[in-house]
Amino acid sequence: MNKERLEWVMSGLSHHALTKAEDQFLKTTLEHFDKNNALTDLQEVKLEALYKEKSRLIPNKNRFAFKESPKKDKPRRPHWKHVV
Repeated sequence: MNKERLEWVMSGLSHHALTKAEDQFLKTTLEHFDKNNALTDLQEVKLEALYKEKSRLIPNKNRFAFKESPKKDKPRRPHWKHVV
């Protein structure tokens, strides 16, 4: 796995809430990559599986707190009552 792919996977995983074990795995994987400029085959398989699992889920909504645009009311037609 090259550095660009690793950064892309890590950025995708940062959008999701991770467990402590998953977070620790990511930290040790990054440390291993920084030291050796490569990952083991097992680390690559686990990282790709974690990414696929998390990409099926909805991202953490706290991270993407988009403000909803205010709904504009439609202009109302005047309702005239004709008094005879």
